[in-house]
Amino acid sequence: MDHSQERTESLQAEKRDNCVAVATLSQRCALVCCAKMERKMEENMRDVDAGSEAGGEDALVGNVNKLMVTPPGYTGVPRKGHLVFDACFESGNLGRVDYISEFEFDLFIRPDTCNPRFRVWFNFTVENVRETQRVIFNIVNFSKTKSLYRDGMSPVVKSTSRPKWQRLPTKNVYYYRCPDHRRNYVMSFAFCFDREDDVYQFAYCYPYTYTRLQHYLDSLERRNLDYLQREQLGLSVQQRRLDLLTITSPAQQNPEKVKKLVVLTARVHPGESPASFICQGVIDFLVSQHPVAQTLRDHVIFKIVPMLNPDGVYLGNYRCSLMGFDLNRHWQEPSPWAHPTLHAVKQLIVQLSQDPVGLEFYIDVHAHSTMMNGFMYGNVFEEEERVQRQAVFPRLLCQNAPDFSFSNTSFNRDVVKAGTGRRFLGGLLDDTSYCYTLEVSFYSYMAAGSTSPVPYTEDTYMKLGRNVARTFLDYYRHNNFIDDNKLQIPNHINSMEVLSQGRQGNGNGNGRTSGSERGAERKNQSITGEY
Repeated sequence: MDHSQERTESLQAEKRDNCVAVATLSQRCALVCCAKMERKMEENMRDVDAGSEAGGEDALVGNVNKLMVTPPGYTGVPRKGHLVFDACFESGNLGRVDYISEFEFDLFIRPDTCNPRFRVWFNFTVENVRETQRVIFNIVNFSKTKSLYRDGMSPVVKSTSRPKWQRLPTKNVYYYRCPDHRRNYVMSFAFCFDREDDVYQFAYCYPYTYTRLQHYLDSLERRNLDYLQREQLGLSVQQRRLDLLTITSPAQQNPEKVKKLVVLTARVHPGESPASFICQGVIDFLVSQHPVAQTLRDHVIFKIVPMLNPDGVYLGNYRCSLMGFDLNRHWQEPSPWAHPTLHAVKQLIVQLSQDPVGLEFYIDVHAHSTMMNGFMYGNVFEEEERVQRQAVFPRLLCQNAPDFSFSNTSFNRDVVKAGTGRRFLGGLLDDTSYCYTLEVSFYSYMAAGSTSPVPYTEDTYMKLGRNVARTFLDYYRHNNFIDDNKLQIPNHINSMEVLSQGRQGNGNGNGRTSGSERGAERKNQSITGEY
């Protein structure tokens, strides 16, 4: 071997060693960064808990922890009406509280961990209230100016004696540019506490936590359905499960049948909780005994990742992961240590795309903070025929779901979206595959013939999910993959029945409302917070 070849091999070996060293160092730096951040959050929580007021900007590193807010200079015994704020719970977010007067408080959203740019999601509790105590809460540091609060959206509220989430009356919510806060937009809402022993909880939208998902998936597993498989696809940075569900009829029932493959993901953006309700609606319907669901399981393999960013959800972030990454901008080169959940999902999809079955649909579910209705984003193609084929599924969904708008659906190749799942996978997969982002409003939809918006509820989000699942049957009938003549679906069952079938109810598993649930609903009728 000559000296030049030895030199070349030596340099290559050195380069490999350097790469390994850099990767190892990067991992260590990331872990050190996370550890420092967690220590800082814990220190801040102790500092906030020790005083009567939240401190300066450093207080926005962590959530308030049982913070009693008293008038400046007050040193007496705490009284009823000295409000206690808390956000140190799963998916909680409130970074600071400023006392303005006995009746008014400025509230500061804690930014996403390791990323100060995103401040939208809030979720906190208030206790030690006085009956008939009237307050005005001002959320003063939103990072976005455009908001559905301008169109009538309002926060949601529940209390310990009335555990069902409700939206506050629109007339009590104001969204405006405020001169006292550097002309930033502020959302103020007036509220009247009516039960002294209740703990009240306020949130940007209906929360759907990591723990709730785990309980839901555990309950599905306990049913021992032969057409449902749950597996751990990977772990997050903080070692939370990345779950993958596979829903399809067992292969041994018809081993020669060719099936289509559909992949659906949700909650890459952790604050977009409506995506989880839609995803649960899809799953509920697909595992049900509805004839449409049975037919779909016979012809389609569904792969569903219900929560792509479990750390972000758990921490109460709006857009980012624990380490401050917007995972939906890193599909091109996800890191196995910085973006482990995204890396695992991308590996899965790349593997599925090489399977003889072929991946036909990828749908990523999101929620939108400025638009109404459900709608989709798709990709732009040069071939007109492919453009027309891509529009078929959204058109069919529009026929099945009264809250889905095809007119709001758009197809683009925006440069800033290049790192999204829809854009990246649209370029990776072949021309027989379709990649969409399914968006749904945080607030409402316009029903046909209506002049006023209809606010979404947890159940209507799930209904949209059921209708998404139903639309796959219409699509595969449209392209003759499913033969109408061989369908075992009674003639009286139509698409609109999906709105009320295949539902799991509120966790009792039989789709019926129990007596205790009816009682809870009756109790919830009285929580209005009228000022």
